[in-house]
Amino acid sequence: MKIVIPGGSGQIGQMLARGFVSAGHEVVILSRAAAKVGRTVSWDGRTVGAWGKEIDGADVVLNLAGRTVNCRYTKENLRAMMDSRVESTRAVGEAIAAAASPPRLWLQMSTATIYAHRLDAPNDEATGIIGGNEAGVPAYWAYSVKIATEWERALNEARTPKTRRVALRSAMMMSPDREGIFDVMLGMVRKGLGGTAASGAQFVSWMHDVDFSRAIDLLIAREDLEGPFNLAAPNPLPYADFMRAMREAWGTRVGLPATRWMLEIGAWAMRTDTELVLKSRRVIPGRLLEAGFQFEQPSWPEAARDLTARWRAQQG
Repeated sequence: MKIVIPGGSGQIGQMLARGFVSAGHEVVILSRAAAKVGRTVSWDGRTVGAWGKEIDGADVVLNLAGRTVNCRYTKENLRAMMDSRVESTRAVGEAIAAAASPPRLWLQMSTATIYAHRLDAPNDEATGIIGGNEAGVPAYWAYSVKIATEWERALNEARTPKTRRVALRSAMMMSPDREGIFDVMLGMVRKGLGGTAASGAQFVSWMHDVDFSRAIDLLIAREDLEGPFNLAAPNPLPYADFMRAMREAWGTRVGLPATRWMLEIGAWAMRTDTELVLKSRRVIPGRLLEAGFQFEQPSWPEAARDLTARWRAQQG
């Protein structure tokens, strides 16, 4: 197959590209920066240019483009997050619509952040509550949900009748790669900072990289599957338990807790935002399970041990 990955020069794109190339597929990365894996074609992420020729005749388009959420949530950064996601999605849709031989599948990155902050019950695709109207949370959290809903709206409004479309509502994808979310969180554990954040009751949804890749393979292979899919392990857990499992996997008991005001100071110093830690993302993969997907790593303690061992091996 020929697989085109807009925004594929980042961690997730390169992880998937390695698997696709190993399986014998042709991989084209649309990016402003050269990718290590796959043939890179330049694009601006906003308008259809010469890169559109790569879409014509491709089998699969996997759009991962979008500004990182690991930043301060200023008005400027939030607008950049919105624009980079919506504009790139519209551009991909326009390229597919213009193709003489459009791809049979368009996988579009979305986010589990689309769901409401909640502790009482998990969110699946059928009964999950879309966020934005929760009481007792910072008002600006609603904008993250708006970004997610507008992102999916751009996918759904694209005129691509010959192309199956899937929205990937992804939780945190955990891999041992450098500068990924697992690497960052393990760094906190190694420094003795991997304790409870605020109450620690907020849920963490996650997915092991092997299962993430296998889920993408399933969605490519199953022509009967379309619409939104939660890419998350079936067992989200409270932040306090999540970090305890990481400490045990690393082999340390020390994990200093952080109050909300301490998190605000830390987030300011690290140029990021506390929403990434404090919002409860309790998400389960209802449709993947219905499709018969069997997780190799459904439980976080075991997944954390595997990822830690692989991280150590990569560090030599």
